[in-house]
Amino acid sequence: MKVAVVYNRDSRNVINLFGTPNREKIGLAAIKRITDGLKAGGHQVTSLEADKDLIDRLEEFMPRVVKGERPGLVLNLSYGIQGQARYTHVPSILEMVGIPYVGSGPLAHSIALDKVVTKMILVQHGLPTPGFAVLESPEFEVPDLEYPLIVKPKNEAVSFGIKVCHDEAELREASQVIFDKFGQEVLVERFIEGREVNVGLLGNGPPQTLPPVELVFGSDGPTVYSYEDKTGRSGRKIELRCPAPLDEAMTERAQSIALKAFQAVGCADCARVDMRIDEQGELSILEINSLPSLGPRGSYVRAAEEIGLDFAGLVNRLVEVAAARYFGTPKPTVSASSDDPQGALSAFVTSRRDRIERRLKHWVSLPSRTGDPVGLQLAGQDLGKTLVDLGLREVPEFSDGRSALMWESRAGFRDGTLMVSHLDVPLGETSPFQAFRREPEWLFGEGIGTSRAPLVSIEFALRALRHLRVLAKRKVGVLVVLDEGRDAQDSAPRVRDAMASAGRVLVLRPSGTGNQVITGRRGQRKFRLVVEGEPVWPGRAKRQPLVWFAEKLREIDALTSKSARRSVSVSELRTEAFPMLLPHRLTGSLLVTYADPDRANEAEAAVRKILGKKGPKWTLAPISDRPPLARTKRGRELARELGAAASAWDIPLNEEDSSWPSVAGLAPESVPVACGLGPVSRDLYTPHEAVQRLSVIQRTLLLAQFLLQSS
Repeated sequence: MKVAVVYNRDSRNVINLFGTPNREKIGLAAIKRITDGLKAGGHQVTSLEADKDLIDRLEEFMPRVVKGERPGLVLNLSYGIQGQARYTHVPSILEMVGIPYVGSGPLAHSIALDKVVTKMILVQHGLPTPGFAVLESPEFEVPDLEYPLIVKPKNEAVSFGIKVCHDEAELREASQVIFDKFGQEVLVERFIEGREVNVGLLGNGPPQTLPPVELVFGSDGPTVYSYEDKTGRSGRKIELRCPAPLDEAMTERAQSIALKAFQAVGCADCARVDMRIDEQGELSILEINSLPSLGPRGSYVRAAEEIGLDFAGLVNRLVEVAAARYFGTPKPTVSASSDDPQGALSAFVTSRRDRIERRLKHWVSLPSRTGDPVGLQLAGQDLGKTLVDLGLREVPEFSDGRSALMWESRAGFRDGTLMVSHLDVPLGETSPFQAFRREPEWLFGEGIGTSRAPLVSIEFALRALRHLRVLAKRKVGVLVVLDEGRDAQDSAPRVRDAMASAGRVLVLRPSGTGNQVITGRRGQRKFRLVVEGEPVWPGRAKRQPLVWFAEKLREIDALTSKSARRSVSVSELRTEAFPMLLPHRLTGSLLVTYADPDRANEAEAAVRKILGKKGPKWTLAPISDRPPLARTKRGRELARELGAAASAWDIPLNEEDSSWPSVAGLAPESVPVACGLGPVSRDLYTPHEAVQRLSVIQRTLLLAQFLLQSS
């Protein structure tokens, strides 16, 4: 997609300079960081100053589109040049000329920039905000508010002009500075001595609330976030703690208040809500930032990092959520004539969005967790009927009905493309079931990212090929495993043999938000660890297994080595104890991820040495060993072929490695493998698992395009 980053830095390219000037500036380094991040996401990017020539430059960069073609989009960072409600100027221009953009509309920006109007709306919606008054002139009457008070210009941002006042003299002095320097009314409100937290929001309908960030001011200077602090000129460092050290109830309340404020003001795509927590633990909204800073020292960027979005991921997500708000899912970019198979493929897939989502809903409703053999059998029958109806046939050689199922086209799959996914949902029996639900940008449901969306992408890619009457001629196989939740222990021999017979292997593990294709994965060894001592009464001097192991755990964790591309960790710890006695047994899992088996052997030997011969009895028994996927020249070539197919639809596809194992590691090195080709997903293996709606269509198109052009 074409993305124009529109900003204001120090423009004088206007007809006349008069009125209230903009004092907010954005640095060239910040603009370059944003444009580089968008380019990394596969976008065609330019950056433009928001002045009187903006429309001409935009029209040159993203000319009027024909029906069915997606227009370009503006990433709006504009603070305005001069005048009132300056945040609204560029959005108003863009709406007038019909260019979509990232961020809130003129009305929300106007409200958020006017702090008094914002507070009136917050009060109207029953949202907490400090008591306040408006000073209209230097001859004001002192408001009936308890000191300390804080004063701010009514229509400014980034903490311009703020000051804490402890008596009338300070109040009049600080207010006079604002009247003189900013030429506007003064907002005075009760200053809350307490902790300050920011909650960012990302997306729409409703937006995702990011983890709260606490601003820790330390003992040096006032406990307010000044303009000098934000621009790195104060000489002190404000620590950003994320997630903020709040209990679960306070975190949920802060996020709930931020969401309601976002909706009350009418923001879109992104915002940041700043709050204070007083000594009684009550939250109060200070202000709503409808144009949150993307600076490296900002709390919005820090909160995004906490949910796994690096800076490039964040700016690309902003473009994605705005695109979803305007366009929903992709539209065909080319015609669908009989001599245009690519256009016909696009028309077929994009015209079946509703059907694809209904199929996803159907799959989510089918229970097939790893420990549910009946559910897995029924799900396998459902998938088998679908694929047979499409003209595929079962391959008994690689199907046993319990751990693996496989089908192939009439042309067979040998020396062709083998698509691999899994049918089981790797969740335990006690995990709550998540029904299917739809949001503007995300689809939710049990196993929707790990299992269901990849299966649906495979199905509709094959349907598209059948529609073009080429499926029977393509060498294509579909292999699903039923024991992913048991590390594919039973299916591994069949998977390995099937992959060895293929010409190339595509593993539809879910993609991350960076739109990755994985060409290298670490392996993983899992061990069962049992530590057992003697039951003792509380207070006995004899060392307990739990205490003993806690000391060993630090040494075990130290075996993790970035340079050795190895991690060693302990999980699923459980204790056993008799009534009134301290725990005498400790059980858990030891996980070793590795790129080189020798490094894994070293780690296992080191763990055994750490546990030693003294102390409680222990056992360390291997459970599973998932081999790594080594990066090979043929694998990278396959990734480039997939990238070429993706480019037909402007789908970003970034080659990466992963620390997590998959069945891709079972392929011999002579067979090219690409993994992570399932749709973009988040919150995997949790009750909040979701798949990106746009990505389901994109990955289906990618698969269909790749199979179409493959021999």
